[in-house]
Amino acid sequence: MHYDYLLVGAGLFNAVFCEHARRAGKSCLVIERRNHIAGNIYTEKVEDIDVHVYGAHIFHTSDEQVWEYVNRFAHFNNFVNRVKANYKGTLYSLPFNMYTFEKLWGVHTAEEAREIIEKQRACLQGKTPENLEEQAISLVGKDVYEKLVKGYTEKQWGRECRALPAFIIRRLPLRFTYDDNYFNDPWQGIPEEGYTAMVQKMFSDTKILLGTDYADFIKNTKDTFTKTVYTGMPDEFFGFRYGKLEYRTLRFETEVLDTPDYQGNAVINYTEYEIPYTRIIEHKHFNFGKQPKTVISREYPAEYADGMEAYYPVNDEKNNALMARYEALKAERPDVIFGGRLGEYKYYDMDKVVASALRLCEKEL
Repeated sequence: MHYDYLLVGAGLFNAVFCEHARRAGKSCLVIERRNHIAGNIYTEKVEDIDVHVYGAHIFHTSDEQVWEYVNRFAHFNNFVNRVKANYKGTLYSLPFNMYTFEKLWGVHTAEEAREIIEKQRACLQGKTPENLEEQAISLVGKDVYEKLVKGYTEKQWGRECRALPAFIIRRLPLRFTYDDNYFNDPWQGIPEEGYTAMVQKMFSDTKILLGTDYADFIKNTKDTFTKTVYTGMPDEFFGFRYGKLEYRTLRFETEVLDTPDYQGNAVINYTEYEIPYTRIIEHKHFNFGKQPKTVISREYPAEYADGMEAYYPVNDEKNNALMARYEALKAERPDVIFGGRLGEYKYYDMDKVVASALRLCEKEL
């Protein structure tokens, strides 16, 4: 058969593109390396609870077009992300706000909190931050950095903060109010039927081949394609010609507990270095669940290796320079469109993935 588009990857980016392509009268074939659709936003039912298999995903956006679009395929609840941080048994509020400062220092006014932070920033004596540690202290002061940033960041990146470049943390928002909503966006929520159902509605009845690797498929298929939309790793697509791009990955320990509640919150970060996981997710709280049991996942960051899932691009100077070389190779393949978090080697929130796919649809279709 001939298809207008081969869509490599059955995640959110290609789901948006496929939905538009179908309405434009184009034919698509989707292949997916994993044994399920929806990529890293895949959810599955466990004890009648929608489990976010690849970590917590809260949809949030300031883009009205994106919000209107995703609401065509899912009914979103009114979940608000109110993250807590556990440091040596004490719970603090994130992002850093007056609840945080009250717990840290016993202050009750914005003026008191600002004064303490300014004094702690002064230890840098006005120098330009040379690493992530100095950058963080310049933004939030020493106490917030040491208790709520340092250990979490070193676990996340697998490196000491002093060895990480300053640009990784461009900003750490401080709120001098009691607003503990993690996001500033006007729209946020969780699909009531789960993300998998939302993505399935986007693909509709398009043919999807699961458990299918692109390199093997393209060698063996007799089908033809006018264009390919590729959402995998660009270095892999080009046979690692210039070397491998670096990623960070995650692993999860998920268990069912015979109790209606474990931690009373959807997400609690663990910010001390000695605890090896970065957070515990209690999935039922995303949908205000009342089930008799609960499901939790402990999240462990790790170095990426072949065969693992690539989560976070390491966008440092070395990797960005390497990606620029692969961008030049992309330009030699006008029949292939690279998109999504992996294809573009950028860390995208879900709404940015949708926005990027919508821009492609506008240009391409």
